[in-house]
Amino acid sequence: MRILVALNPEKSYFNYLVPLAWALRTAGHEVRVVSGPRLSATVTQAGLTAVPVGHDRDPWRVAANNPEKLGDLRGGVAEPYDAFDHPEKATWDYLLSGMQDAVRGWHRLTNFPMIAGLVDFARHWQPDLVLWEPLCYAGSIAAKACGAAHGRLLWGIDVFGATREQFLLRKASQPIEQQADPLAGWLAGYGRKYGFEFTEDMTTGNFTIDQLPGSLRLESGLEYLPMQYIPYGGAAVVPKWLQEPPRRPRVAMTLGLSATDYFNGYNVPVADIVDELSTLDIELVATVAESQQHLLNTIPDNVRIVPYVPWHAIVPTCSAVIHHAGAATLATTARHPVPQLALHYHFDQPFLARKLAEHGAGLEIHTTQVTGDNVRESVQRLLTEPRFTERATALRDEMFTLPTPNHLIPQLEALTIKHRTPVW
Repeated sequence: MRILVALNPEKSYFNYLVPLAWALRTAGHEVRVVSGPRLSATVTQAGLTAVPVGHDRDPWRVAANNPEKLGDLRGGVAEPYDAFDHPEKATWDYLLSGMQDAVRGWHRLTNFPMIAGLVDFARHWQPDLVLWEPLCYAGSIAAKACGAAHGRLLWGIDVFGATREQFLLRKASQPIEQQADPLAGWLAGYGRKYGFEFTEDMTTGNFTIDQLPGSLRLESGLEYLPMQYIPYGGAAVVPKWLQEPPRRPRVAMTLGLSATDYFNGYNVPVADIVDELSTLDIELVATVAESQQHLLNTIPDNVRIVPYVPWHAIVPTCSAVIHHAGAATLATTARHPVPQLALHYHFDQPFLARKLAEHGAGLEIHTTQVTGDNVRESVQRLLTEPRFTERATALRDEMFTLPTPNHLIPQLEALTIKHRTPVW
């Protein structure tokens, strides 16, 4: 088969797609990764074939030039997508106005530069299957334009599918003349341009691949294909110090790359956290961006500050970890019997952190409540209360029951045959 993988030019999205793209290649299928030009070097570094289309439009740079928009980006994809975890917000007025803003903003800002080039390439190359990340609606437009089967590959919980389900439910209860649908209308406009009718699968795919275990998952009434999360973070080198066993219980801390790549720094008191954790009988490895390291106090002997370390390499050596509840970081940790402390802030992080705590594999604190003291107390609990390690082991076992990307290939082949409708 020919498989086209479509995504917005964000490295963090791409990393989630790589293991499945590799599995498809090793199963004998042709794979092309289509995105904006600025992602091409990242794609080829992963050993995959890049097809640059359109032109680059960086939403983070747009926000930098328009500070009033930065709040929306810092909050992730906010209204209406926060309604999935706040039922009191899921009113028709809130969902409708939020969807109008989303279509005007993220959807058009990130998709418009790619759509024409992606459709042209899809019609030229004639893929059998298009896989797209949940904000790359250009992928579903291209699939419909060439008759390919298509599905979403999630990079977190399915906020988008759950919100779409709520939207359609509220829409159905409105008078016919008031049943506006900004997303469907936007996609239907491209249908008229490229010669096809809008269908609901354009919003959520023929199917959805979810990489999280059931204990952490958010599902709607869609067809889901569970797949085991396999970590990929790009080129990485295991440092020499990590090749030696720790002399004390090791605790690793990361707050993700977005805090310094896109924003002005960390939203928790990193210096206080490091100082308080250093009072424990542990070895602390804290990943702190070089641009932020000057904010730290004197580094104690049992603390190692590094700008980066491969998370999948350090987690197996740890007795506990601290992170920002990013889906990739949390899922990578969940592949090991290691308790987690989630310092969550926005988008799907609070939901994931809560599910983690409910499962018993860790603890959670919202960043607005984080102090050095409560982080130290939480880590002390993770290290001394056996039930956290027991539940982390159970979460690992649950993760390993999911099919690997290689085992998912026969299902994708069958679904492609089922949904493909060539137009030529």
